[in-house]
Amino acid sequence: MTLSVWRYTHLVLAVFSSLFLALASITGIILATDTVKEKISPYRVHDFDKITLSETLSALSSTYPEIIEISVDDNLFVTLEGIDKEGNDVHACIDPRTGKILGTPQKKSAFIQWVTSLHRSLFLHEAGRFFVGIIAFLLLLIAGLGIILVIQRQRGLRRFFSKTIKDYFAQHYHVVVGRLLLIPIVIIALTGTYLSMVRFKLLPEYEISRQTHTEISEDITDKKNIAEFSVFKNTPLAEVRNIEFPFSDDPEEYYTLKLKEREIQVSQFTGEILSEVVYPQTVLLENLSLDLHTGRTSIVWAVILVVASLSILFFIYSGFTITLRRRVVRIKNKYKPSESKFILLAGSENGSTLRFADAIHKQLLSAKQTSYLTELNNYTVFPKAEHIIVFTSTHGLGDAPSNANKLASLIKKHPQKHTVNISVVGFGSRAYPDFCGYARKVDALLAAQDWANPLLDLYTVSDKSPEQFIQWVKAWSRKTEIPLVTVPALYGKKPANLQKMTVLEKTAVDDIDQTFILTICPGMRAKFTSGDLLAIYPAGDGRERLYSIGKSKGNIQLVVKLHPSGLGSGYLYGLTPGSVIRARIIRNAEFHFPEKAPVVAMIANGTGIAPFMGMIEGNKKKTECHLYCGFRKETEIVRRHGKFVEDQVRKQYLKSFHIAFSREGNQCYVMDLVRRDADFFSHLLQRGGMLMICGSRAMQQDVETVLDAICMEKNGNGIAYYKSKGQILIDCY
Repeated sequence: MTLSVWRYTHLVLAVFSSLFLALASITGIILATDTVKEKISPYRVHDFDKITLSETLSALSSTYPEIIEISVDDNLFVTLEGIDKEGNDVHACIDPRTGKILGTPQKKSAFIQWVTSLHRSLFLHEAGRFFVGIIAFLLLLIAGLGIILVIQRQRGLRRFFSKTIKDYFAQHYHVVVGRLLLIPIVIIALTGTYLSMVRFKLLPEYEISRQTHTEISEDITDKKNIAEFSVFKNTPLAEVRNIEFPFSDDPEEYYTLKLKEREIQVSQFTGEILSEVVYPQTVLLENLSLDLHTGRTSIVWAVILVVASLSILFFIYSGFTITLRRRVVRIKNKYKPSESKFILLAGSENGSTLRFADAIHKQLLSAKQTSYLTELNNYTVFPKAEHIIVFTSTHGLGDAPSNANKLASLIKKHPQKHTVNISVVGFGSRAYPDFCGYARKVDALLAAQDWANPLLDLYTVSDKSPEQFIQWVKAWSRKTEIPLVTVPALYGKKPANLQKMTVLEKTAVDDIDQTFILTICPGMRAKFTSGDLLAIYPAGDGRERLYSIGKSKGNIQLVVKLHPSGLGSGYLYGLTPGSVIRARIIRNAEFHFPEKAPVVAMIANGTGIAPFMGMIEGNKKKTECHLYCGFRKETEIVRRHGKFVEDQVRKQYLKSFHIAFSREGNQCYVMDLVRRDADFFSHLLQRGGMLMICGSRAMQQDVETVLDAICMEKNGNGIAYYKSKGQILIDCY
């Protein structure tokens, strides 16, 4: 059976039962929560499991001259019905060791009774109970199909609990939560189904086996002490459900004990077992199913049932979200396959690969080319095709996506009548050992056809990387001389879940370096630190611009260079105090201030100083810290940096500050300062210190060249050695 059958069956069952599953989950949450609430009631006594029935009956008989019945509920609360020494009727929860009244048995509230009825039968009586049983069975099928789909996604049963590749929230946690709560959900579904089958007598019925051991003697007149009855001595109170006491001293009257697995009748005179009823297996399974389905015997299991019921609601939400996302990319063709020069074939399990193919398809149409996009399973003879481009992901253990599993047979059945240029792009994740396994199969299959002319070698894309995809775009454009867009943002997902942020301050741009400072309030829920990145989307599409963050007084501070016609810098410079932008913060943990380094040296030029300003301000532990930075000339912004740095030196958050001006003053570059202090840098790295570099890539290369020479000369190891030890952190652009 193909994966698509499993998936569509899973979806159809979920759609059909979703409303009722949601209703059952909500009522299940309420009932399980009520069970938890009951179990924290003060009516249960300490070490209940160690109390014997003999001990309890001895204590109660001295306190209550007449006892009608004793019962033990699922919470292990002991309820007594009888008459006390003053002749008053008693119906209360009692301490089984002393007979002390602990409280009055609590009846279920009208609301809980209403919810219970809704959960069991939807207020439709027997018809409703039958329908609820069907829904429980469907949940069991859905869970089973979910297991199959997870096995397919994880590339086999052995990798069932292996790390999942994170796609988007709904899909990722649909799998993660499903694996964690798989067993509770299966138990809920299985026990619900079983209880319904018992209710409607769909299982074989067993006759109760009654075993009579002793005939009642009419001559018995003397009673043994109840505490001496061996059956009572050997029966833990925790095993008891109910005890009915004899009404009189008539030998025909006896104790009736209903235990968890059997029912016995005991002579009130001798303590001998008169008869025994062993409960059939169906009764025991029914009781176990009730225990597991309701959580009535364990507060821990009741809490798990609450969580599992909540997760079912999450699965309904995430499942429909996944389905809707798969339908986001809709194929729109302007030309028929029989008249198209470019045939684009996509194999995609969740729609993400189709998104890349559709981006190329739309560009070809804009370039006035006849292009046709379809799924791989729609492969046929294309009489006017000059190019066939295959975009495909991999599913399972190198298997085809569900819309590509017929390709091999279709290629054999429909060979092209003329030579066609072929190109294959594979999508997958390098976290899996069979990375792009199906794409490799398709590439080999097409290369073996006598009509196929491989235009390019196989290109692979990991984790839907737009940057990797444009490598193929550039290569294909060169071969065909058809210009395609090579901006990664065009092929990336549009930004989602952006946060609103407010501009607090913006300085004027200086005339020399064309830089300005922007201070932004990130909002209450934003968590960040200096060195993280602020991602903005100035055009409102997928084009992303990143800026290094300096954290100052809880706000985001950026130092930005205004570029002529710059999309990001122009957008930021156009903002005014009070402007609201939508952006997101990207955690950049590999460029955070080291917490345990004995000494830290920071090297920056231009706008690269921004995160270092925040790190220095946040150096509350007063780690020994040195700042080296380079600028062209001393501008107003540089003077502002200087005043800030002087204040940090006074606070002992910064040990020293070194500045280079390339066009005035000392007329040198920051790499010259590094060369000047060669002994300091070699000793810093030798003693386990950290070196951080932020700014332009040209500056980075110059500084690394100088540092490499210093380290080789003075320490005997090049800069690569210290990089491998994690002593050099770089964030350059």
